[in-house]
Amino acid sequence: MVVDGALATELESRGADLTDPLWSARVLLERPSLIREVHADYLAAGADVVIAATYQATVEGFAARGIAASEAAHLIRGAVTLACEARDAFWSDPRNRVGRCRPLVAASVGPYGAFLADGSEYRGDYAITEDALVAWHRDRFAMLAHSGADLLACETIPCGDEARAMLRLLDELPQARAWITFSARDDAHVSSGERFDQLAAVVGAHPQVIAVGINCTAPAHVVSLIRAARAVTAAPVIVYPNSGETYDAVAKRWILPVTCAPYVQLALEWRAAGAVAIGGCCRTTPADIQSLTTALTPRR
Repeated sequence: MVVDGALATELESRGADLTDPLWSARVLLERPSLIREVHADYLAAGADVVIAATYQATVEGFAARGIAASEAAHLIRGAVTLACEARDAFWSDPRNRVGRCRPLVAASVGPYGAFLADGSEYRGDYAITEDALVAWHRDRFAMLAHSGADLLACETIPCGDEARAMLRLLDELPQARAWITFSARDDAHVSSGERFDQLAAVVGAHPQVIAVGINCTAPAHVVSLIRAARAVTAAPVIVYPNSGETYDAVAKRWILPVTCAPYVQLALEWRAAGAVAIGGCCRTTPADIQSLTTALTPRR
């Protein structure tokens, strides 16, 4: 399966201003049609799944901008609708169905750290408990599970407490299915410093988890992390790392240049290591997904 690429950095490249604690969710307020356009371009590039713009969209985040809870909920559900509209428009053209499965829409469930907007999704040093994380995520999790998306993308999870909170919320919604992907600091550890293989074993054993893996992580670490997951779980492995550039979470900027091999070459290595769903995160583009689609097509 080919997953889409970056949303937020692609929106920025098209003129959206994301210098805001809401990040990509700001565009839901100002230019929702631009989000639909990006989804459409990823579908045209060959993506089998597009991820809705709900990563940093929370009732609490919108409330800080003076937006009522009912309107915030409407915006969050609307983000999934934008992705579904783009998918349905794409699929309505018979030419797009040749050699393709109907693409899926995943509703992004971003981590608590994304709401904090302080870079803690890359550290996992939350000052709250697992129980508190369950309570904080519960309403949005249920909202997204009933939003019309095909699945949930619980992504950029930096620590075990938050991963276990996601599993507990899945238990509350037996019809829901999700992938869970972690942010990692090196070849063996998630951002909090906990061992990735130990967390992958726990997450991969949950019957509602359809895939486990890594996203928003430097490409250099991905092969080792895929192998670690494959050693402890039979769950499918999904990876969608960053482009290879380095992000300064304090200054909120990308530090060039790319410090790895071409993305497509790396993707072939990830497939050889055992990943069965591959895409891109920050700074990847529809052109990258198009190249990825071409490279992976013989075995899709």
